[in-house]
Formats: sequence, C-alpha cells, structure tokens
Amino acid sequence: MTPAHQGFLNRWSLEGLARLLRVVAGLAVAGMVLSACSSATEIWDKVTQKDDTFVDEPAEKLYNEGLFLTNEKRDPKGGAKKFEEVDRQHPYSDLARKSLLMSAFAYYQANDYDSCIGAATRYVTLHPGSADAAYAQYLIAASHYDQIPDVTRDQGRTEKAIAALDEVVRKYPTSEYAVSAKAKLEAARDQLAGREMNVGRYYMQKRNYTAAINRFKVVVTQYQTTRHVEEALARLTEAYMAIGIVSEAQTAAAVLGHNFPDSPWYKDAYNLVKSGGVEPSENEGSYISRAFKKLGLG
Repeated sequence: MTPAHQGFLNRWSLEGLARLLRVVAGLAVAGMVLSACSSATEIWDKVTQKDDTFVDEPAEKLYNEGLFLTNEKRDPKGGAKKFEEVDRQHPYSDLARKSLLMSAFAYYQANDYDSCIGAATRYVTLHPGSADAAYAQYLIAASHYDQIPDVTRDQGRTEKAIAALDEVVRKYPTSEYAVSAKAKLEAARDQLAGREMNVGRYYMQKRNYTAAINRFKVVVTQYQTTRHVEEALARLTEAYMAIGIVSEAQTAAAVLGHNFPDSPWYKDAYNLVKSGGVEPSENEGSYISRAFKKLGLG
C-alpha cells in the first residue's frame, strides 16, 4: 500500500476502535433484554406475519465491520459492501460520508476500479469542500492510471488518467497526494509519447515519411519532457532528409544537439545531416525550435 493510501487509512481506522467497543457493550445489554421477551416477539411476529429478513444495524457497527473486513480479513470487497450499507441504511448519519469514501478505498484495494471510480466520483460531487475530497480525486486518478495498457493498444484510459491526475495537481496543489499525482502524470504522458513513437516507427518502416513525421511531431510539440523526445528529434531528422526538406532536418538535429549533446541519438542525427553535405543549423521559425523555446529548453 502506498504512503498516500496508508496515511488516509490510519486517520480513519483508529477512531473506529473506540466506537466498536461502545457498540459491542451496548449490544450485549440489549441482547439480555431482548432474550427475556423473545417468546412474546415470536408469537407477535407470527400473528402479524412480520418480515424479518432485513434488520437495520447501527451505523458504527457496520462501519467497524467494514474496517475489520478490509484491514484484518483482507476482504476489501466485503468491507466495501459494509460501508455501502452504512450509506444505504443511515444516509444522514455522520458516518455516511466517511463510509462512502471508505467504500471507494476498499474497492481500489480490491482492484475493482470501476466501482472505486463510481464511489469516489459520488464523494467528490456530494462533498467537494471536504478535507478528504483530494484523496477521493486521487483515487479516481489512480484507478485510471492502474489500468493503463501497453503502448500497442488504445490509450483512452491513459488520457482519462492524465485528466484526473491533472485535476488533483490543479485543485489540490498543496495536498499530500499532489506529489504522487505529478509522478504518475509524467509516467502517463511518457506512455502517450511512446504510443506515438511506436506508430511513427511503423510508418518509417513503410517509408511513409509524411505520416511518420506527423507522429514524431506530436512527441516534439506535446511531450518534450518525456524520455522519447531524443529519438523523436532524431527520427524527424531522418524523415525530413528522406523527403528532401533539409532545413527542418538541420533544425531537428541542431535542437537535439543543443538539449542533449551527449545523446547517442544526436550522433546519429549529426552524421545523417553531414552525409547530406550540411551541418545542424537551427531555424528559429520552425515548429521544432518554437516547441522547445516555449518550455525554455531552446
């Protein structure tokens, strides 16, 4: 369990222990009283044909049972069901709000990401000003992030993860979850860049240089801080030289050399433009140059 999740859980588990002891004592007394009149109750139920298949349980009892199942029994799905019962049976109690977020947490622990997203989204909608709204938003983002597929597949889930992670950083920049969200955000952006590189390489193999350039251009203009940008600049050098747009090839090589002088990709790009009888030379009007200057990297 990550520090972000553990910190949240520690705050909410301890206060439940005291409540549990009070509830157990109360139930013991109530059991003694009820046992004395059980016979009369049974007769009355038969007369009135009372349906006793459902009995309301105290909110604290349900809540602490949820904690016990989630933490001690390692049955987060069972725990989530208990938390949902608090919200269903006692929707206006103080524990209803906590139970809603705990159900999201438990579903996340069970890898039931869609249920987690549903519960956490409901929490953020109902309690946007809560101190724990940041964690609920983080759960939404983490649920999307944990489902990111490899670069050969559709990256719709990655885009959702980026949007949700950005929401954490934007809305809760000073929260304890912002640091983790930023790290995940960079990894998710790297994934999207990897997808563009994967397709771009495919087009290069097919000698469809224009299509390849369009893919590498996305990496250079949108994902300059990812690990794929060095190769993207080298590939642009190669593709532009192949179709005879030498000035853009020179710019790609020059920007690559300026920002990553020790990169093996720069050595390849440099040798490529030299083989064409020119040197790396940056055209500051090129989109490649502008993309890096925008981030202060040019």
